[in-house]
Amino acid sequence: MIRASRFLLVACATAFVAGCGIFGGDDEELPPAELLRFEQTLKVQKIWSAKVGKGSEFLRLALQPAGDGNRIYAASVDGVVSAFDAVSGKRGWRNDLDLRLTAGPGVGEGLVVVVGADGYLIALNAADGSEAWRTNIVGESLSTPLILDQYVVVYTIDGRLRVHSMFDGSEVWMLEQSLPLLTLRGSTTPAVAGNRIMAGFDNGRLIAVNIATGAIEWQAMLSPPSGRSDLERLADIDGAMAIVGQDLYAAGYQGRVASLATESGQILWAREISTYVGIGADWNNIYVVGEEGELIALLRRNGGDVWRQAALLRREPTTAVAFHTTVVVGDFEGYLHFFNNVDGEPVARVRVRGGMISGAPVVVGGRLYVQSESGSITAYVVPQPKSPGDAPDIADDETDT
Repeated sequence: MIRASRFLLVACATAFVAGCGIFGGDDEELPPAELLRFEQTLKVQKIWSAKVGKGSEFLRLALQPAGDGNRIYAASVDGVVSAFDAVSGKRGWRNDLDLRLTAGPGVGEGLVVVVGADGYLIALNAADGSEAWRTNIVGESLSTPLILDQYVVVYTIDGRLRVHSMFDGSEVWMLEQSLPLLTLRGSTTPAVAGNRIMAGFDNGRLIAVNIATGAIEWQAMLSPPSGRSDLERLADIDGAMAIVGQDLYAAGYQGRVASLATESGQILWAREISTYVGIGADWNNIYVVGEEGELIALLRRNGGDVWRQAALLRREPTTAVAFHTTVVVGDFEGYLHFFNNVDGEPVARVRVRGGMISGAPVVVGGRLYVQSESGSITAYVVPQPKSPGDAPDIADDETDT
């Protein structure tokens, strides 16, 4: 079943991935919620779309667009990495790496970095797509690599946080955590505040590390494992984390959503909410997708409920992303759902041709970019008011009301 694919489990022995299995619902599992009609009050316009490469249906890889202000970069599972003009969608360059990709691209300091399924970390020149270097990190990654100053940061599913030189790919340091017997397939992209990298591990632990030295500055147990069976003790921190100001927001499966101080790791508040897709945030709220698909808005300052939206139950919603005055999530049928960030009411819905959306939409320069599992990328804007008749209503691949 589609829904069960969220729960691909990895059996680990020492630091080696030894096998995997799937658990999910049974014959009585409830179906995905049906989409309800509503009056669309937000104008959403598609400005361009393009094909990146072959699709990755139901594989849930960490392939999603990234931007540097002028260009948007995207990668496909079959090894194609492309650069597009952020406004027009015109392709600037294309590089076929001839290998299977699982994560990226990460963008920064003139580089575009992707990770191959065979363990290769590959850096391309952002200007023309030519290969700058590649190195074998001997591990699969399902989180977006980061580029910070002179470092490339990558987290691999064997529980290792690695930092490499951006100049030649050589390893600077590596931090390893022991993994439980069973984990969810996936991993969170590390977050950065100042000179600290904060990473969440499958043992439920958050760790802040000095980016230059690899020295651990603080540790916090976000989701303490509990229960008798290995399934009950799943406590992975796999979803997206968010930083607003000096506060880190993170969440774990079968655990807690929490706010932590980035300088000390002190837990400022916590709520018992389970999620495997993580957290989005704006200046007022954080947005959590519960394990059943409920979208929950919480106050940033204390974690209090703002609103809850159950329209996407069991529809495999992505991480929620703040966009203008809305919160946006994608689903397994390729729909993008826009909810008012004040009360959670639906204000628009568009459908992206190309199947399931498993990676979170990305906001760059006031535009929304989404990559579907068919290997296509689409860009949207919310048009600003102009003279009557200038701004279109809703233009998208397929409008649904």
